[in-house]
Amino acid sequence: MKIHILGICGTFMGGIALLAKESGIQVSGSDENVYPPMSTLLESQGIEVISGFDPAHIKKDVDQIVIGNVMTRGMTVVEHVLNHNLDYTSGPQWLYENILKERWVLAVSGTHGKTTSASILAWILEYAGLKPGFLIGGVPENFGVSARLGESPFFVVEADEYDTAFFDKRSKFVHYHPRTLILNNLEYDHADIFPDIEAIKTQFHHLMRMLPGEGLAIANANEKNIQDVLDRGCWTPVEYFSATQKSKHPGWKAHYIKPDGSEFEVILDNKTLGRVKWTLLGEHNVSNALAAIAAARHVGVPPAHSIAALGEFKGIKRRMELRGEVSGIRVYDDFAHHPTAIETTLKGLRQNVGEQKIIAILEPRSNTMRLGIHKESLAKSLQIADQVVLFQPENLDWDMQPVLHKLGDKATLHSNIDELVSGVVANTKQGDQLLVMSNGGFGAIHNKLLDALAAREQAGEQ
Repeated sequence: MKIHILGICGTFMGGIALLAKESGIQVSGSDENVYPPMSTLLESQGIEVISGFDPAHIKKDVDQIVIGNVMTRGMTVVEHVLNHNLDYTSGPQWLYENILKERWVLAVSGTHGKTTSASILAWILEYAGLKPGFLIGGVPENFGVSARLGESPFFVVEADEYDTAFFDKRSKFVHYHPRTLILNNLEYDHADIFPDIEAIKTQFHHLMRMLPGEGLAIANANEKNIQDVLDRGCWTPVEYFSATQKSKHPGWKAHYIKPDGSEFEVILDNKTLGRVKWTLLGEHNVSNALAAIAAARHVGVPPAHSIAALGEFKGIKRRMELRGEVSGIRVYDDFAHHPTAIETTLKGLRQNVGEQKIIAILEPRSNTMRLGIHKESLAKSLQIADQVVLFQPENLDWDMQPVLHKLGDKATLHSNIDELVSGVVANTKQGDQLLVMSNGGFGAIHNKLLDALAAREQAGEQ
């Protein structure tokens, strides 16, 4: 069996490639953006990656084309596939038919926290000796890869609500047929494909219709939009979790030992089950942990084992990842690209570092951000930072000056990354925290900041 993947360097499609290769399938693929780390990871696994979307890249002996949702009608290679009646499918459909169909699928859905919750859940199952398979939209440090087949019936998948392919506009997650489902949160996002929040709720409702009666839904008790989805129709038992004390629902809760969320007690139905001490920060990560503990219990892992596992959880690349420290100045990399995620990330860091200066450096890169959907709430989400550095990329569809105006003297706006780096480094001192937020490469800004700080240190500047 030979497959060729169009759009292979995306996180999800790259994961599909790794799973196919591990299954004994011959894999090749092509993409317009062939660069590390995904390109080098695929090549290290013996997967041929070709730059560009030339139809000639599809060899005659390929049995099936797996098409990523980056592909659109009108692209030469797409028209070639259709005109020549080649066998094609989507990544999510391929995943179900070839990997998930006979597995116990634990799916993690929600606007925020999918990657972290799925990584925590996979690690808990691994720690318990269950050797799960997984496909995650990031790289958990405990595993070093974003996808693997595993050696048990259990498979953890990050369940994205984004659409499947140009020929299938349903959300990816409807293909996964989970038995255990985490419903983390639900806000308006993906403005390039969803007209409003109600359209997203409809897709979540479709997902609920596929959840078996003997399965389990694990729902965030503080999310009204999640409750709206459940109220539309739910045929499955529900367990609620809440990282705050607001919820009136019985279920999973946390008692904070440290305000930054680095230490907390896990409570189920008013009974304390144990204490978590780990490296992650923030209420949002406590929420992610509670959901993962509940999901793991559904497949037989005692909460005490899960609590112990969290103490050895190493985090995920690009989720509050410390990229380096020079002269007591820390540079973090975070994937936050939605106002809620930006605010919760900053809140967690603030609770951890106290009064030390936080400099938030933001590139609005996601499709929704580029369209300006969240521009009115962006300034508010950044208020916790002491200083805000905004970057306006060339392809942004709106002017960031109003955001700059709302933030006042604490903010600056740049259109050149090198000038941005120089300005930041010139105004930093020991103890400052530089939090870089983007869901893209941001012009390798993390390394540029660290190099510039190192050069200043070497020159003897304070």
